[in-house]
Amino acid sequence: MLKIAAASLLAVLIVGPALHQEPEMSFFVTSAGPGSGADLGGLAGADRHCQLLADAVGAGGRTWRAYLSTTASAGGETVHARDRIGTGPWYDARGVMIAKDLDQLHGDDNNLTKETALSEKGEVVLGRGDRPNMHDILTGSNLDGTAYEAEGYTNCDNWTSSGAGSARVGHHDRTGGGDHPTSWNSAHNSRGCSQENLQSTGGNGLFYCFATGS
Repeated sequence: MLKIAAASLLAVLIVGPALHQEPEMSFFVTSAGPGSGADLGGLAGADRHCQLLADAVGAGGRTWRAYLSTTASAGGETVHARDRIGTGPWYDARGVMIAKDLDQLHGDDNNLTKETALSEKGEVVLGRGDRPNMHDILTGSNLDGTAYEAEGYTNCDNWTSSGAGSARVGHHDRTGGGDHPTSWNSAHNSRGCSQENLQSTGGNGLFYCFATGS
C-alpha cells in the first residue's frame, strides 16, 4: 500500500506541473526593426526578422509571420495581413491570451493592450507618454486586417523602401491621435517611410509577429 501511495505521489509531482504550464508564446511586437525604417525587405524580409527574433529567445520552433499587408498599387499583389497569421489562439510572452481567433483579434473584445502587446523578450514596448514614444506599429492594414489602400498609397513600396511614401500604422497601447486612435492595427498613416520619419510620428519601425501554428 505504501509503495502504491508513493508511486501515486511521484506521478502527481511529475505530471502535475506539466498540466499547468503556460502556453507557448505565439505573438509579439518586435523589440527592434531591421533599422531601415519601413524598408523591411518586403514580406519575406519581415517574416525572416520575426523568425530571427523568435529564435533568439528559444521560440524559433514555430513558423512566424509578420502582420503586414501589401497592395497591388505598388506593382505587387494585394496581400491581407489577416490571411498570413494562422487562425489562433495567440498568446504573449507571459502566456496571456490576446485573442482566440481572427474574429476576436479584429473585434472589440481582443486583449491587446500596452501590458499584453509585449516584445519577444517579454518586455513592455514604450508607448504614448514614454520617452521615446514607439507606439506606432507598422501594419499597412484596415481595422479588419485587410490591406489599406488609398490613392497614391503604396505601404512604402510594399515594405521595400525608406524613401517617399507612408505606412499605415496601429497603436499597440491603444491611445493617441489619428483616424482610429485606439486601434492596434489601423490608427493613421506615418509621416514617411524613413526611420527618422517613423520616429517623428511616434514609431520606431516595429511590427507585429504571429506564430501560424505550424
